[in-house]
Amino acid sequence: MSATPSASNGATKPDAELLTRLSGTDLRTTTTYVTGHDDEGVAVVHSARPAAWKPFDGGIMGFNQIYTNAFPADLNGDADVQFHDRVIAGGQLGLASKGGTVCRMVDFGPQYQCLMHRTKSLDFGILVEGEIEMLLDDGSVTRMKRGDIAVQRATMHAWRNPSTTNWARIVFVLQDMKPLFVNGKKFGEDYGKGTEGLLPSGNDDDD
Repeated sequence: MSATPSASNGATKPDAELLTRLSGTDLRTTTTYVTGHDDEGVAVVHSARPAAWKPFDGGIMGFNQIYTNAFPADLNGDADVQFHDRVIAGGQLGLASKGGTVCRMVDFGPQYQCLMHRTKSLDFGILVEGEIEMLLDDGSVTRMKRGDIAVQRATMHAWRNPSTTNWARIVFVLQDMKPLFVNGKKFGEDYGKGTEGLLPSGNDDDD
């Protein structure tokens, strides 16, 4: 989904498409509050950024890219804010980010299941709305409830919303990692089949 600029402090406001999408769900739109410092070093709210969604699979799943940055982040002169804005404007962000972190909110419609995939990253998945099933390639299915957290360690996995009526929402934080080897076999990013529209993360390039 797109967002349109507001008249003040570089913030954005939800557009009609976003509000229409959310009106058909049991989810609310969200705002990201970015803090900073004034010239005296006193904490202030730097900006308020309403969600800007990108739909997939006809709108039954959506991404809100909350924040992405290099690691360790450079906050001097708002370099981190500029980095995030530049990456998002460039439209080349994969699921993970080479040498950095990504914070992303993902909405799953009723009965929606994404394809089995792996990112070369250590991920924290925090379920904030609804219920979700975590499917692994050993055949296991783990039901997560609101407040549960998945620590996803570069495994092949999928997510499924088991509800027939309610949407689910997860906040993910992905961190780039060193190459993973299991019994001498290298495991890198694998989006599986049918994932058109998802760009590669680019953090396998020189492993």
